[in-house]
Amino acid sequence: MAEAHSAVAFSFSITHEGWDVNFDREVLHLVWQSGIRSWKKRIARFKNNIRNGIYPAPLQSLWAIVAILAAVHFAKYGMVHTCINAILVLMPGSTLLWELLACLLLGMVVWLAIIYAVRYSLKLLLMYKGWMYEERGKGRVISTRTKIWFLFVKILSGGSRPLLYSYQGSLPRLPLPSLQETMSRYLRSVRPLLNDKDYSRMQKLAQEFQNGIGAKLQRYLVLKSWWATNYVSDWWEEYVYLRGRSPLVVNSNFYGIDAILIDSVRTQAARAAAVISICLQFRRLIERQELEPILIQGLVPLCSWQYERVFNTTRVPGVETDRIVHYMDSKHIVVYHKGRYFKVFIYFRGRILRPCEIEVQLEQILSDESLPAKGEEKLAALTAGERAAWAVARQEFFFKGLNRQSLDAIEKAAFVVALDDFPYEFDEHDPSKLDHYGQILLHGKGYDRWFDKSFTLCIGSNGRIGFNAEHSW
Repeated sequence: MAEAHSAVAFSFSITHEGWDVNFDREVLHLVWQSGIRSWKKRIARFKNNIRNGIYPAPLQSLWAIVAILAAVHFAKYGMVHTCINAILVLMPGSTLLWELLACLLLGMVVWLAIIYAVRYSLKLLLMYKGWMYEERGKGRVISTRTKIWFLFVKILSGGSRPLLYSYQGSLPRLPLPSLQETMSRYLRSVRPLLNDKDYSRMQKLAQEFQNGIGAKLQRYLVLKSWWATNYVSDWWEEYVYLRGRSPLVVNSNFYGIDAILIDSVRTQAARAAAVISICLQFRRLIERQELEPILIQGLVPLCSWQYERVFNTTRVPGVETDRIVHYMDSKHIVVYHKGRYFKVFIYFRGRILRPCEIEVQLEQILSDESLPAKGEEKLAALTAGERAAWAVARQEFFFKGLNRQSLDAIEKAAFVVALDDFPYEFDEHDPSKLDHYGQILLHGKGYDRWFDKSFTLCIGSNGRIGFNAEHSW
């Protein structure tokens, strides 16, 4: 991998004259800044987890409830006064300070009870799906039931501005259909594919399954649906995606294309730097949970967990099954150009690099005429082949040394950028160019995309962009 020489923070040696200690202050400063940034992220994540845990109530509501309970207590009125006196019995004293502490404890219990009652009520309301089937638009009449439902959902979810994961605890569980309903839907789905004789045989097999092993499997599913919020998602990821042994290219990975009707910047380095910067800003919004969750009609939330693994994520091959590895942070991206991999740092003194600073580094890469190291140019072809073969090669050739360090640099990158040395073309009068554009993004040359990464950002020599994305995350 083409990258800067390794920097050593400090080193020491023993000579006949004594100890010889050398240290690099700049590297130590970078290590210090990295630690500070890491702790800031941990603290921010902890604060966000608290906000998500008490949503839709703002934290200030706790002090309001404590103040109300304290006022009622000192007025010696009703059940509140009795409860606080019962708490004071368990405390070592009964001074004003202990009374206030008892008010705080009771206030927290009442506050949490209200929060969880609201969250559970919101979860019950979100189970209603009738709004999906009602027509919208001018002159259309929404049913009274749906209007009332909209009103209650708006009231219960309007306490404070939601963070990205604020609604996760209020989302309803995926409903588990009955075994009879599942078999009925299965038979309806296969009916157009079978003649009468084969369909009659399939009905008998379905009945045998329903009366036999199917009932036992259904009980397992019921048990899992009580334990997990989604009884199928982890199995779907494991058995539909990660256990597949065929190549990711074409079979699983997908691509996204540029806004082809917009005439964008034609300078490759400038466009790449701008898009990289936007991606990094988007990553920061996700990390800070400042990105607003998707709300259908501005009210009904969708699950936001997919955002968690957009960046800093890679799919690691295994002989029998792959696994998805997500890193909490990454300080660099990896750029591929003319068969060479470059490790590009994206932070300087605790801040994300500006687009102009990223562009300078990309210009240096584009003007670099060095040749790829032996085996470097087509290294990514391993990620395009059979998964078991890639797993064996990884264990044999990438378990230590420079190969291991280089592989870690790629897999721990925020994402991979491919700077192609040919243009991505589009012509309204020549559909074949758009076909070729899609082929470039879907599979490229088979060795110029790192297909295991969550996504590879691709930039043509004319500034047009696209991406290739791994599907399982």
